[in-house]
Amino acid sequence: MVWQPLLEVLYVLLLTAVCGRIIYDTNNTAKTLAYLLLVVFVPVGGMVFYFFFGINYRKRTLYNKKIVDDYDLWQRVKKEMYERSVVAYQQATDADRPDKRLVRYLVKEMSPLTAGNAVTLLTNGEEKFPAVLNALEAAREHIHIEYYIYENDNIGRAIKEVLIRKAGEGVKIRFIYDDFGSRSIRHSIAKQLRAAGVETFPFFRITFMALASRLNYRNHRKIIIVDGEKGFVGGINVSDRYINNGGQRGSYWRDTHLMIEGPGVAYLQYLFIGDWNFCSGQKIQNVRQYFPDYKLVERPGDKVVQIAASGPDSAHPTILYSLLFALHQAEDEILITTPYLIPDQSIMDAIVVAALGGVTVKVLVPAITDSKLVGWAARSYYESLLSAGVKLYAYQKGFIHAKTMVVDRKLAIVGTANMDYRSFDLNFEVNALVYDTSLATSLATVFENDLNDATEIDPTEWVRRSISSRLPEKIARLVSPLL
Repeated sequence: MVWQPLLEVLYVLLLTAVCGRIIYDTNNTAKTLAYLLLVVFVPVGGMVFYFFFGINYRKRTLYNKKIVDDYDLWQRVKKEMYERSVVAYQQATDADRPDKRLVRYLVKEMSPLTAGNAVTLLTNGEEKFPAVLNALEAAREHIHIEYYIYENDNIGRAIKEVLIRKAGEGVKIRFIYDDFGSRSIRHSIAKQLRAAGVETFPFFRITFMALASRLNYRNHRKIIIVDGEKGFVGGINVSDRYINNGGQRGSYWRDTHLMIEGPGVAYLQYLFIGDWNFCSGQKIQNVRQYFPDYKLVERPGDKVVQIAASGPDSAHPTILYSLLFALHQAEDEILITTPYLIPDQSIMDAIVVAALGGVTVKVLVPAITDSKLVGWAARSYYESLLSAGVKLYAYQKGFIHAKTMVVDRKLAIVGTANMDYRSFDLNFEVNALVYDTSLATSLATVFENDLNDATEIDPTEWVRRSISSRLPEKIARLVSPLL
């Protein structure tokens, strides 16, 4: 054909331009190489994938505005909270006193250390949702809710009814739902809440024309704040799937959440207000009313809490760095639960170094994931971990969705961040760090109970698997930075 040589030349020029764009625009070396492999070896389709999922056309303009709003907000409340960080560190008992480097880092990232908290460990929806409904019913002044997945099902409608009723009683309610994760409620619950006077906004609205730039950079946080005094954070979305009511084996969902009461809620409130200012186009006035004066409030407990949060608006990958600090401080034991184990090289190295240094490292992952490609990519890391002495367990009872870590039974981490590139780089996430031996021991007990429903992966058998089993994992590993 006459046109074929010309088309080939145009394609090569286009491919060269796209490769140049990838190299210029992508700072992560592993991700850069993955995208380059994709566009070179998957003709046309690789470039389409990159332009749909790899580029955020508005990141600089939109998120820079959010950073400014957040910084301006924080100037109003940070002085008092910084002062409290020093007091909280001094008040912690020797057994519970946190690693100073980790504390200093998170304080530098504007997350204060707080003492005098009550923290309740909630496993699965059976424990979380009754506690949430009770807290919402008791609200006097305001309720702030922010979720990645909120579904139009029984629990979604039950919470909606409480919100509508509390709005009718004069409680100020603000509701943020991720426009991708919660797309099922756009034309149902979201509309009903707005009609009842609940201020409701999607985070980073998706339209067909903007699809290319908005499937990444989602709000993966799950936050509830009631009256600035009680907060919820963890891995459990609003969905009936998290409530295990005797269904068939395999439909069981294991997840973990926290209820925090006390000054530790303040940073969750700060995160919510920053996200609200961004997605609503508003700027909340008289913001100080949403941060109680904890000098006048009786201490609800004795737990020391700090919050780690990060996203595309962060100057640094705060959650990634906080996990690295936690891993490096381990002396005896690390217990990790994650549904998606696709660590970047720094996390991988930290886990391997800890295991080689004599730290007992146990990692619990799902036996079956909700994505074959993600499962293959995750399993590609197992051999290196097993050879370093890490003990890997595959959860058999159902799907384990919890994102937790216990270090030396002194530090407990529960949050929304998976141990993967997406959580560290692409999504808005939040983790709670509790420096407390009793809570860390309780979370370790939950981990040990989960091992009763898991099978340990034998290192010898793992390396003897057939080439046909291992080849898809090796291939998936090449694109793991994109998952």
